[in-house]
Amino acid sequence: MYLIAADEPLQVAEATDAVRRAAAEQGFDERSSHFVERGFRWESLMSGADSLSLFASKRIIEVRMATPRPGDAGAKAIRALAEAKDPDRLIIISIQSKLDRNAAKSVWAKTVARHGVIVEIRPVSRAELPGFIVRRAKQHGLTIGTDAAELLAERVEGNLLAADQELIKLALILDDGQVDAAAVLESVATSTRFDVFRLSDAVLAGDLSRAMTVLGGLKAEGAPPPLVVWALAQEITLLSQLKLGESKGRRPAELMSQLRVWQSRQAATARALARYSNADLYRLLERVVGVDRAAKGQDAQPVWEAITGLVFELLAPESHRLSA
Repeated sequence: MYLIAADEPLQVAEATDAVRRAAAEQGFDERSSHFVERGFRWESLMSGADSLSLFASKRIIEVRMATPRPGDAGAKAIRALAEAKDPDRLIIISIQSKLDRNAAKSVWAKTVARHGVIVEIRPVSRAELPGFIVRRAKQHGLTIGTDAAELLAERVEGNLLAADQELIKLALILDDGQVDAAAVLESVATSTRFDVFRLSDAVLAGDLSRAMTVLGGLKAEGAPPPLVVWALAQEITLLSQLKLGESKGRRPAELMSQLRVWQSRQAATARALARYSNADLYRLLERVVGVDRAAKGQDAQPVWEAITGLVFELLAPESHRLSA
């Protein structure tokens, strides 16, 4: 059993991939995934884990959790899986969060540590981010200067996945693989769409300060308001579809897969979904229609004020609920 915990999606994904690759080399060629969410039945996981495979003798069972809080049933199930003696079954538990003190001291976590491996990945600090970018650039066949790495670190605001995506793009467009500050500036100058996605990420995370910073940058750079409104409308529509499906008894993980939500964004989307009621999202859908009219010049209200108001309402639904 491996338990992998980190706040950064890129770190969790790559550590999990590393375990999968090593397991594949040892003949583990069947894999099943389980998403722990409201209503998740640990009994089903246990019965599936104990059943014999029809297709392979060795299999990987992945359990993905948004927080290190499995509940009583989950803690019991994890302990049982960790203590079971089955060399043909590998359990990978990935947690999109660090193990806090209470979780680390729990009986279930100590049982995992005794019978398996706990991989805790500490976050890359702001001071360490340029060095991370330099090392990451080498993996993509790039050589990046110190100034360029610092500039890119400032641009991605600590988001490792965003930094990696920007380096991948630079690797595709630079023939000689040499990245200087000018190359970074030229690349990010044409990345309004990338910045719009950063705004979406901040909204999903519920981070008002970061959302306002990104929004201010988009306005200063002359980003087209309809593009910004489109990105916000996409998130509101997605959350509305998920909430509606949830009210009909559908599993959010199943819906996210159906709606093609990136795996790296699923945990953040689930946390965002919990912040809103159906009424909140219905009101936000109505609000975004008005903001879209302003963005297209069909309404007299100042467009950037309208967009800012929408972002505030997205990140503080309770205040608007009380005043509605």
